[in-house]
Amino acid sequence: MKVVIFDLDGTMIDSEEGITKCVQYALDAYGVREPDLKKLRCFIGPPLEPVFMERYGMTEAEAWQSVLKYRERFDEKGIFECRLYEGVREAVARLREKGYVLALASSKPETACRRILAHFGLDVFFDEIAGATLDGSVSTKQEVLDELSGRLGERTARAEMCLIGDTKYDAEGAKAVGIRCIGVSYGFGTAEELLAAGAETVCSSIAEVEKYIEEDNQF
Repeated sequence: MKVVIFDLDGTMIDSEEGITKCVQYALDAYGVREPDLKKLRCFIGPPLEPVFMERYGMTEAEAWQSVLKYRERFDEKGIFECRLYEGVREAVARLREKGYVLALASSKPETACRRILAHFGLDVFFDEIAGATLDGSVSTKQEVLDELSGRLGERTARAEMCLIGDTKYDAEGAKAVGIRCIGVSYGFGTAEELLAAGAETVCSSIAEVEKYIEEDNQF
């Protein structure tokens, strides 16, 4: 394992407040009142557009307009309504110091990913940062990982990469492109769904993830 790829939401940051409040704002524009933010946690992880369609019966055009409405609040306020999970900063710094190539792969827009990492002073540790495009042409975790792999080029093979993620979308995306996945159970998914989707193991903390990576590389 030479390249450690981090998911963002639910893996590095707890972004529930920002995401759910921005979804609430977007729904409100369509006259849908949803006072219980917990019901909007389903928007954390996957691309937003299909969730608006599946959960609220929107057409593709309506869902895309809702995504644009979501971004109105997110770009101004919601983007920083988040916090780093305990131990993330220290683990990232140690992995970098030990010589791993670090990358980020998120279904969140790449522009937002870069702003968030810079906000927490973590951008300096990452060799590559890949996220969704604003026009929706790259949105799923599989598409983002394909894009990231292309940027890394000949520096490493996919067999030497590992994604750390918290939901089935991470595990499924990694499996689809031939990348290993280490699941984490402290985010927005469950250990059961991660393992069922193809994660090779599930850790309960970022420190446990770091230990697993180090032990794996001893063989």
